[in-house]
Amino acid sequence: GVWRQTRALLFKNCLIKCRTKKSSVQEVLFPLFFLFWLILMSMMHPHRKYGEVANTDLGPLDTAVLENFVVGYTPPTPMAREIMKKVASDNFEDGLITEEYLSEEELEEASFLKPSDFVGVVFKDSMSYQLRFHDSIAMSSIYMESR
Repeated sequence: GVWRQTRALLFKNCLIKCRTKKSSVQEVLFPLFFLFWLILMSMMHPHRKYGEVANTDLGPLDTAVLENFVVGYTPPTPMAREIMKKVASDNFEDGLITEEYLSEEELEEASFLKPSDFVGVVFKDSMSYQLRFHDSIAMSSIYMESR
């Protein structure tokens, strides 16, 4: 019955493995080699763990430093206009000077003309944006475990 067929199949597989030693060794060693390779790669690029930052009151915003400060943004969509209007009116008593630009190229040109008191905001979509300071892009401070 079933036991005899199972025993015959196991015996046949053992004979095949004994006769093809090279492929049998490869079946065992290749996964071990790749496992070693993965462990080595993970040791070369360890994950960085950042500690928590306590919630603290930073106090009022010193608006004297931000005199003649300009925030340019692109693209000039209704959502971007609404966001920038809210930022300018809620966070600054005198209001913040905001300028809209049609493209990123115009925004970059404006940043070269006023490098010390200009910040650019490029809206990628309604939920994400990039800040641009003079000739650089501010990277996100959010910890990403793997890139």
